[in-house]
Amino acid sequence: MLLYSIALLLAPLAGAACYEPSSAHPPPEYDADDAQLKLAFESITHDLDALAAPHKHNSTSFSVEITSAKESLWSYHHTARSRNESRPDIPTVNGDALYRIASITKAFTVLGLLYQHAAGNLSLDDTIDRYVEELRGNDTGSIQWRHITLRTLASQLSGIPREFAQADIINLIPKPWELGLPPLSRDGLPECDEYGHDFEPPCAKHDLIDTIISKAPTFAPNQKSTYSNVAFELLGLAIENVTGQAYNTYINEAIFKPLGMSKSTLSTPPDSAGVIPVEPHYWDVDEGIQAPTGGIYSSSSDLSAFLRYVLTHHNNITPALNWAHPHSPAEGLHSFYGMPWEILQTDKILLDSQRPVRFITKGGGLPGYQSIIIFMPEYDLGITLLVAGPGLAIMDKMLERVLVQVVRAAEQLSIRQLEARYAGTYAAARGHVNSSITLVADTRGLVVTQLVSNSTNLLSPPVLGLLNVPEDRAGYLQLVPTGMYSDEEEREGERWRMVTVEGRDEGARGILDDFCITDVEEYSYAGIPINEVALWEGEGGKNGGVVDVVELTAFRVKLERLGTEDELDRDDAQEQLEL
Repeated sequence: MLLYSIALLLAPLAGAACYEPSSAHPPPEYDADDAQLKLAFESITHDLDALAAPHKHNSTSFSVEITSAKESLWSYHHTARSRNESRPDIPTVNGDALYRIASITKAFTVLGLLYQHAAGNLSLDDTIDRYVEELRGNDTGSIQWRHITLRTLASQLSGIPREFAQADIINLIPKPWELGLPPLSRDGLPECDEYGHDFEPPCAKHDLIDTIISKAPTFAPNQKSTYSNVAFELLGLAIENVTGQAYNTYINEAIFKPLGMSKSTLSTPPDSAGVIPVEPHYWDVDEGIQAPTGGIYSSSSDLSAFLRYVLTHHNNITPALNWAHPHSPAEGLHSFYGMPWEILQTDKILLDSQRPVRFITKGGGLPGYQSIIIFMPEYDLGITLLVAGPGLAIMDKMLERVLVQVVRAAEQLSIRQLEARYAGTYAAARGHVNSSITLVADTRGLVVTQLVSNSTNLLSPPVLGLLNVPEDRAGYLQLVPTGMYSDEEEREGERWRMVTVEGRDEGARGILDDFCITDVEEYSYAGIPINEVALWEGEGGKNGGVVDVVELTAFRVKLERLGTEDELDRDDAQEQLEL
């Protein structure tokens, strides 16, 4: 009966079992001079040197920069050996060198939209025809504008066409009939951008509206995610409508200036400031009405400033959403769309754990340019990769090498800091109840290896058996951070939760093996969650110091860190208890 009661107390812990839980630790604190980080950066430098060396990359320039939420940690810049002699550009590529960042622009468009939502000037759940009057009642092409919200557009769930003035084979191939396509007239097609001469003139608002109102949707709104550039052009019009400013002016005043992105612009910069590859390139093509989907020029240093802002503000721009969260599934098993992020969650990157890591990204591409930004809140890291030249192949290889080495170094640093700050044995003061807990930091995270309450061992095999944790799967109890505090104002008393983690079966996996619904709280005891733990620093301690007290809040007990001699005495007492 006693064991059953204990199992009942810990049942919500078992219910939360999803193999390795994520996040397993708080974001680490970074020091660019840390030996482990320096080793990772040296290895990445060696890899990038090797990638840039082949003759086929002679005309490729690129920039890579890694930042924490506080500061840039490392950067690498490569200047092409073969330059564009007809368009002299920046002599040596550096952190201020400007690239076209293409669809990364969408992230700035969405940020501007979120600002306007937070200010009460619009609602993400308003339909687009409220802000673009030309769409009101104009469903001639069967797109139901009155059912498409700003949120739907920003999260790639609108179902509207991808393009209106680009990616038409009639403009890309001189003789499309050689592909089996019929010869066709250009009557009724736009006359701007790709349809014009040398991408001139740029498309205007009337070109967009006149074309899109006659189009049919790809999917019904909110039916299925699919990429659309047109969606963000319409969002740009909505921003102009509510702010009374041109899109370019608003982004500069609301985002670039406040974030210190002094080099970034939506106007073509001087050639001497940019990275201009050999032909073909899109350096000075005016995006016109398409600017909100791909018009920004920026640098690795400026994008690091942007990523620092996103890392520190993604959950407090507006109560309407956490900007880092997915909004819809994409085709890939581990791929999702956000607003406007492209998100990958993978369990293949950590060396000694299958704990999933989430990469929140936004990529972009225009002729001559490839770019991507990535941020990882669980590691407090942001990464920028910018390529000018024939760089798609090198981009993929750079991305793989940078991500793997940076994340693995950050994970090792996190475990090291877990060990220094939290690991140890904590016990009730002598003369009080026989209660104690031992925390160990390893590749799993912060693991509970001993938990005694009122002389009862809560981690005995019979209890774990009642929790349906098979012995051959090596289940264990782990603490996971919530990011909350018992004293939010002073940011003291870190609140963690205990979860029971079931070991993976090395044999055949069932179809439900990956089915995991997060549920970290079920039972409470006299109003306090049974699995809540508060971790406190000692008197006068500063955040980032050593934890001295573990509070099992539902058990109404505070356990103090033991010194080495105290731990030996406690072990002896525990052995006597078990005898």
